[in-house]
Amino acid sequence: MSTLEVTDLPVPAKDERFPSVNQALNCWNKYNEWVLCLKKNEKDESKCFLPRFNMRELCPTEWVEKWDADRGEGKFAGLQEDDA
Repeated sequence: MSTLEVTDLPVPAKDERFPSVNQALNCWNKYNEWVLCLKKNEKDESKCFLPRFNMRELCPTEWVEKWDADRGEGKFAGLQEDDA
């Protein structure tokens, strides 16, 4: 299997669910889609590269770091990897 380079990946497509310029909700959903991917793939980050890439392209670094920290402390308001 070949390794994808970031330069090989296109910019995430416009999501018609979020037509406004403010992409905060789109970012929130992309982050939760990545967490859901981790949950479905037993936390195997290599299988969730594309959702993570798309989320990182849309979301400010500060938000991602905060949400990562919140998930680590078990107080993230979105999806939890360990939810039943």
